[in-house]
Amino acid sequence: MSATALAGAVELLDRSLAYVRPALIGIRPDDLGRPTPCRGWPLAVLLCHMDDGLDAWTEAATGQVSLVPSAGLSPVHAIRDKACALLGWWLDHPPEEVGVGDLVLPAQTLVAAAALEVTLHGWDLHTTLGAAASVPDDLARPLLRVAHHVLVPADRDGCIAPPVPPVPDASASDRLVAFLGRG
Repeated sequence: MSATALAGAVELLDRSLAYVRPALIGIRPDDLGRPTPCRGWPLAVLLCHMDDGLDAWTEAATGQVSLVPSAGLSPVHAIRDKACALLGWWLDHPPEEVGVGDLVLPAQTLVAAAALEVTLHGWDLHTTLGAAASVPDDLARPLLRVAHHVLVPADRDGCIAPPVPPVPDASASDRLVAFLGRG
């Protein structure tokens, strides 16, 4: 494992989580029924998906999900707590490789894929709440490379919409969002 590559992927995950944080702070209980860019998913469903996703990324990173009781926590608080735990795990206990089903992936690939998913759903949250949704270009550029590396056409079936052609002279954010079927 390249310690430098893993450190770069963890830093990318940290920036992805920082991008999501303002949207999470802005969610109010009356927002939970709002439609999101994820067809057929109101905000409450997207938040549950994000919560489950953080569990899955942690499980992949550690080999088991820490079942910290989240009873009484709002989905927003659960996501925030799990995001911090996920980042902490990668800072303190990074494995060299991660088994995902029959695949064995370099740790940095898994962390970069987590950053991609976190950012995509962060964009969904920002858009749903009517906030500025652009992914900072310095985050979007490396994530676009990650997306082209980890997202194959078969992965899109039922999970991610087909790519949307970006407008000419699109920003890195717009190219990323278009590649991920949004926009």
